[in-house]
Amino acid sequence: MDGKLLLTFNTGSSTVKVGLFEYGSGHLRRIGKGMLDFNNRPLTFHLTEGPHIFDVPLKAESSEVMTEVLEETFEWLGEHFDLSSIGAVAHRVVHGGRDFNGPVRIDEASLAEIEALTVLAPLHQPQIVRLINAIRELKPHLPQTASFDTAFHRTMSETTQRFALPRGMFDEGIRRYGFHGLSYKFITAELARRDPELAKGRVITAHLGSGASLCAMEDGKSRDTSMSFTTLDGIPMATRCGAIDPGVLLHLLTERSMSRPAVEDLLYRRSGLLGVSGISADTRALIASDAKEAKEALDLFTFRIAGEVARQTASLGGLDGLVFTAGIGENQPIIRAAVMNRLGFLGVRIDPEANARNEGVISAPDSAVKVMVIRTDEEQVIAEEALSLLGTA
Repeated sequence: MDGKLLLTFNTGSSTVKVGLFEYGSGHLRRIGKGMLDFNNRPLTFHLTEGPHIFDVPLKAESSEVMTEVLEETFEWLGEHFDLSSIGAVAHRVVHGGRDFNGPVRIDEASLAEIEALTVLAPLHQPQIVRLINAIRELKPHLPQTASFDTAFHRTMSETTQRFALPRGMFDEGIRRYGFHGLSYKFITAELARRDPELAKGRVITAHLGSGASLCAMEDGKSRDTSMSFTTLDGIPMATRCGAIDPGVLLHLLTERSMSRPAVEDLLYRRSGLLGVSGISADTRALIASDAKEAKEALDLFTFRIAGEVARQTASLGGLDGLVFTAGIGENQPIIRAAVMNRLGFLGVRIDPEANARNEGVISAPDSAVKVMVIRTDEEQVIAEEALSLLGTA
């Protein structure tokens, strides 16, 4: 690559996080970040450049084609950064299926494979494909790379990846994949830097955001995780249901005659914290509410998280460390405390003051399990993988 800037896109179901990194001579340094939130009207680009913060309303509107939105975003970025020095664009791709074990350069073949996986990640994958195509149209000379959330979990055993379905279905790709792998990869590296001995042990990381999952790691490698074939499985999330009896789905489809799109909308967008509370998908709003429905939603959330920690502890054969990360995990002491208080049988002991201050270590000195809070950085991993793939000039 000949440029000195790398642009990253971390695409969610309704947001796109943008990262700008300067690279060269062996260094990689973030110099700016932004976010597009497609729930906002008018559509707004939130840009941070060092100590400066800008909220830029965009004239373009969100649509199936992202070209106009990106074109206007690039115009605003160009007022603060030299976009002519961008050497590549790197993307987070949620689902990599069976074939993507690491980052790839995006070409016609890889893009077709990414698009074919849309059925397994209907909230995220279409948005990613639209973004890639828009950049190809606006900046056709720029190489693009893809980093996959599923790749980190390819170290799970075949037993862990299997459903109890006919064997041929596993070979056809119906298996447990796992997600949030870029976040978990960052946490393993950061944990190795902070506490090398713990990083070699048995650690469970709870990535708690709008999408939420847990990953059991041994010596920094994924051994088990809560999400599986899609991003629906595991613990309840902001609007997603988490694990559910498949018989419920059969009931909805047959006895209630719900259509497939209606069931998909129910499971992905109208369940989770929003569905149980009937108030909000945001834990901050639920914590602030006096309604019993809000408390019930939070109780269910923390109950399922603690239960998943216990299940994954069995997978690891014990537990040395527990890490909280992502928006809720990093910033919600009440949520962390509720989870930790349910794990006393594992020897988890909380330091209430450290927890309230969001400190790096929030377990008490006599805790049998070290509990930490580590801020994740998926964009850093995306940038590092892109540079490792393309090389630097």
